[in-house]
Amino acid sequence: MKGKLLLLTILVAGFGLFVLVRFFILDKTNEYGKLKVISSPTASVFINNAIIGKTPYDDKYKVGEYLIKLIPEGTSTETASWNGKINIYKNALTYLNRELGSSDITSAGEIFTTKKMEKKPENANNGEIYVETDPQGAIVTLDNDEKGVAPFVLENVSRGDHELSVFMPGFFRRTQKINVDPGYRVNSYFKLAIDQSQKQIADTTKKEASNSANTGKTYVTINSNEQGWLRVRDDASINASEEAKVKPGEKYELLEEKSGWYKIKFNSNDDGIVSGDFDEGWVSAEYTTKE
Repeated sequence: MKGKLLLLTILVAGFGLFVLVRFFILDKTNEYGKLKVISSPTASVFINNAIIGKTPYDDKYKVGEYLIKLIPEGTSTETASWNGKINIYKNALTYLNRELGSSDITSAGEIFTTKKMEKKPENANNGEIYVETDPQGAIVTLDNDEKGVAPFVLENVSRGDHELSVFMPGFFRRTQKINVDPGYRVNSYFKLAIDQSQKQIADTTKKEASNSANTGKTYVTINSNEQGWLRVRDDASINASEEAKVKPGEKYELLEEKSGWYKIKFNSNDDGIVSGDFDEGWVSAEYTTKE
């Protein structure tokens, strides 16, 4: 009888050890996420210095950090290659998109990774988005609503599909559709490509400014941008209320300056206003030229 009890005890202990190894050790070495890579033009994909295919490319990978490199193929000899690090998280997608230009400043792209939030959200149906841009300081817009300046965390974002956009004067806007899952954070990184045409516009504006240099007043000209307008706010803050939207090319007298903001006076040109109205208001200095 004692022999049978001893054998049973050994079997139970062995089974417990098997469960421990299976679920707490082996499972951690078998955790996977998904990687998706696209590029323009088509490029060879290298992971940890080994070629694994061409774009578009997607496959499962073990959780961890990887070095990835994209080298344009065929006749794209004047196109810059790209390399960087990515992270793969358990049961999540890492998405890499790269538009390869002739140099780094003319190249653009995005990297999105999804991972479990460290803290549970206040609302179980919400997640969050972290936005980082290169260069830093781009304005972050979610579903056509300005939220802040990168790097920036968007908290309590409702589950489902959203449109995420970043913009900085002198660079091309980047916009992507993303999906937010409850309890997950989307880490997003945007590389902005320089808009070389903006330099030509700035040079033209400086020449025009010289014509009014002897008036004794300082003026602010609204720079061109992809939105086709610039907000005028009632205070020098991105969270301040909107008074109006004014068109690029309009020139206003400068009344006051604060860090990153200009207070302007209405120039009596109603055709220069897209919507709203104002007598005096604040505009972002990043989207204007002071004369």
